[in-house]
Amino acid sequence: MTTIAILGAAGRMGQTLLRCSRRFPGLRVTGAREQAGHPGLGQDAGILAGIGPLNVTLADAWPADAAAVIDFTFHTAVADNLERAVASRQGVVLGTTGLTEAEKACVAAAAEAVPIVWAPNFSLGVNLLLDLVRRAASVLGPAAYDAEIVETHHRLKKDAPSGTALGLAEAVAAGRGVALASVAVCGREGITGERPRGEIGIHALRGGDVVGDHTVLFAAEGERVEFTHKASSREAFANGALHAAAWLAGKPAGLYTMRNVLDL
Repeated sequence: MTTIAILGAAGRMGQTLLRCSRRFPGLRVTGAREQAGHPGLGQDAGILAGIGPLNVTLADAWPADAAAVIDFTFHTAVADNLERAVASRQGVVLGTTGLTEAEKACVAAAAEAVPIVWAPNFSLGVNLLLDLVRRAASVLGPAAYDAEIVETHHRLKKDAPSGTALGLAEAVAAGRGVALASVAVCGREGITGERPRGEIGIHALRGGDVVGDHTVLFAAEGERVEFTHKASSREAFANGALHAAAWLAGKPAGLYTMRNVLDL
């Protein structure tokens, strides 16, 4: 039995993780954390998530007794959370997106001490999509095929483009053997001129309650090839993250991805 703690447990993703955790008999939630001052502090986390009592109190103290923590909180909290996890020798499942370069460096440093599964998206479908896109990009090269990525999320999402869209762009770049930073363009405006060969366009749409839609388009003269994933529930991400938490048990320190977890 692996014990886990949910960070940001009263948020949308935190509550989904709590609800889905019941499907994993090898996992047991022993901690639920929220920021100081949250109105739900002191209440049973299971009741807040709508699944009945879990006998786990929502608290602002660090859940040091858990073997692993799952973190989908805001990017500014990542460095502090990682420092605490390292101090407690805990594995980390990290799904937070929008990290700065300094915060990414904190992830790499922490992975030298504890095992971390870090992914822009934890759904099985998206991680299969990443693999398919990488393979397609190696065949549908920039000389003939233009690559564009479009993502849509709910109006409350704070970062753009999404971590998944950036992950898909990285997959295209990896398939073509180029550095994404040298070819990426996020949105277009004004008189941009003709589209240069090799460019990877990334576009973010925001509105309503869309959980997450992603499309990768390869367009050539006379044809288009599209790869699309649509998430209708956060449960797809939660189930993947919980699967990763179970997989982490006994793993040595290191930085892992869902490709490792799913053996892709």
